[in-house]
Amino acid sequence: MDHKVVLVIPAYNEQANIGNVLRKIQEINTDHWLDVVVIDDGSSDNTYGEALACKVTVIRQVYNMGYGAALQTGYKYAVEHGYEYLLQMDADGQHDVRNLERIYRELTAIQERQPDIVIGSRFLSASQTYPVSKIRLVAIRMFRFVIRRLTGYTLTDPTSGLQGLNRRAFSCYASYSNFDIKYPDLNMILQMLLRGYHITEIPAIMHIRTEGIAMHSGAAHAVKYMILMCLSTFNAFIRYKRK
Repeated sequence: MDHKVVLVIPAYNEQANIGNVLRKIQEINTDHWLDVVVIDDGSSDNTYGEALACKVTVIRQVYNMGYGAALQTGYKYAVEHGYEYLLQMDADGQHDVRNLERIYRELTAIQERQPDIVIGSRFLSASQTYPVSKIRLVAIRMFRFVIRRLTGYTLTDPTSGLQGLNRRAFSCYASYSNFDIKYPDLNMILQMLLRGYHITEIPAIMHIRTEGIAMHSGAAHAVKYMILMCLSTFNAFIRYKRK
C-alpha cells in the first residue's frame, strides 16, 4: 500500500473503455494520493490486458461472478491492505474522473457528522442534464420512494455506482453476511441507513456510454432487475426489523 486511498473499478468485457478510463485518471495526477485496483470479473475479451498495460493492480476473477461480487473483491482487498478510504467507479467511462477528488474531499472534510458513504449523484448538478431512459427514471423514482418511506432519508441517486466509503463502511461490505452481491445498489444503501451509517450526496459529472453494452440494457432486463431489487430490499428490511 502506497497511499491511504484506493480506487476500485469493477470491469466486465470493457476492453474498449478501461484503458481510456485509466489513462484519464493518470492524466489528472492522482498517483500521489490514490492507488488504483481493477477487478476483472472474468471478462472474455482483453479487459485484463488493457488494464495491465496501464500499470495498475489488476485482480482477475476466474469466471464472471457479477458486479456485486467484483465490488466485494475490491472491498476485501482494501481491508487486507489497510486502506482508510475507498472510492469506486464504473469502467465504462460514464463517471468523469474529476469526480474522484471531489468525493474524497467530501468524505474527509471536517464536519459535525462525518459521512461514511458519499454518493456521486447525476441529479444534483444544475449545470448538467444527464439523459436517463423512461424505464430507468421510473425505477430510480421508485427506489427514492422506498428509501424515504422506510428510513426517512431522501437520496436522489441511490443506484449510482460512483461512491466513496470510509473504512467503517467498506469493512462492513467486505463481510459476506453484510453484502448482497446480487443487488448491491438500493438494497445495501437501505441496510446501511438502517444500521446508522451516515450517507451524503454531491453533484457528479456523468457521460453517456459510447462503447460496449450496459449491464442493464434492454427494457425487459431493466424491469426484471427493478422488481427483483425491490423484493430483495423489502426482504432485507423485514430481516432487519426482526433482529
